[in-house]
Amino acid sequence: MSDHGLKRNIGLVSATVIVVASMIGSGIFTTSGFIISEIGNPAVMLICWFTGGIFALTGALCYGELGAMLPRSGGEYAYLHHAFGPFPAFLSGWISLIVGFSAPIAAAAIAFATYILGPSGEPWFYLGGTESGIPVSSITALACGTVIMFSLIHGHSLKLGAGIQNILTFVKILFITFFIAAAFLMGKGDIANFSITLEGSTGSAADFAVALVFISFAYSGWNAAAYLGGEIKNPGRNLPLSLITGTVIVVIFYMLLNAVFIYALPPDKMTGTLEIGKDAAIALFGSSTGKVFGAAIAAGLLSVLSAMIMAGPRVYFAMARDGLLFKGIGAVKRKRQTPAGAIAFQALIAILMILVAAYDTLLVYIGFTLSLTAVLTVSAIFFLRRNLNDQNSEYRTTGYPLTPLLFICGNLWIVFYTVYSRPAVCVFGLLTIAVGGALYLFINKENKHESQLIENPMSEAVD
Repeated sequence: MSDHGLKRNIGLVSATVIVVASMIGSGIFTTSGFIISEIGNPAVMLICWFTGGIFALTGALCYGELGAMLPRSGGEYAYLHHAFGPFPAFLSGWISLIVGFSAPIAAAAIAFATYILGPSGEPWFYLGGTESGIPVSSITALACGTVIMFSLIHGHSLKLGAGIQNILTFVKILFITFFIAAAFLMGKGDIANFSITLEGSTGSAADFAVALVFISFAYSGWNAAAYLGGEIKNPGRNLPLSLITGTVIVVIFYMLLNAVFIYALPPDKMTGTLEIGKDAAIALFGSSTGKVFGAAIAAGLLSVLSAMIMAGPRVYFAMARDGLLFKGIGAVKRKRQTPAGAIAFQALIAILMILVAAYDTLLVYIGFTLSLTAVLTVSAIFFLRRNLNDQNSEYRTTGYPLTPLLFICGNLWIVFYTVYSRPAVCVFGLLTIAVGGALYLFINKENKHESQLIENPMSEAVD
């Protein structure tokens, strides 16, 4: 069956590829330097990465059941809409639009352009005519062009988009596998790095929790296949299996990659390093590998950028179909059955972010805000099990109810310490949610007004 005109053309392999591609992005190659600054101990850092992987896996197990219950496009939006109503569902969609997809797409596009062209020079010109306007450079031009190109690909057809997505992800996985094997077989690393601890590090619970915020950003994407639930073949089986399989694959890769980083660099060389992957490659194989590794990361960024452009619009498409966004966003290209309106809408927002925002990771902001949405979504499993029990006969969450409780408690622990140690960032996260709430009230008021006019078209004239 189709989901509002979208056909079920995505198989198990493609769904798993989307999960892997969405997870393995810039996070794994940029966050470990910040994490070791918080933790101070390489062995504890590996434990922290494994803990983050367990949280991601418990989330995937729970989302698998939610997707089997409600195999529809939209992910969290669809699940929350059925469990708690339109308001929390709209907020989750709003957060996905701003924090979950558009901002990371813009950041990945800028990072890709920077890896290809190097540091940006003087702007070509300024939109507005003066230096107070928006600067346009080779970096922003390539970044915008990349977003447009992949949006056109995924808007053209699901078959073309999924095919290119599979190729990009295969190349990325092949490179990472080669890099890990070469590092331990031929690299000039030191096993003693695993036992070195940074001076002055405390290793407190707060530091561990804040480090998990960075790690949660790197693991974000474990729920990617859920957004395409309306287009996955045999979703009761393939959707949960793709979420779980993809997450397990990424956890293994992340543990091995971090072991490579530690093997290549002592903690003091890792601390605060943004390009830790590139620095590790140079330490292991020499400076000549830096450009090669940079090109490989750029290819990996294309993979994650493509995956987000593919998954994100399914949320806005579902919202528009429910009357919570502009009707044009719910438009489907008739010949190709793709959510063309939602793809174009997302591309526009991502391009605006590229033009007006400097490249900034904002990892804590993203991790904090998305953790709140994920906690609320996983809690929906308790309500939906009671109300939609007969619809879920193919998959049940392993370890229920301990699995969802572990995910919820673990993420609330992270949120608590984030509020304690990074209050300013949390204010921005809560402000994002508040803006979404105000937007919902406005749209809901307009929808009620339109309904009244339809029921009594002369009421406005009488008033």
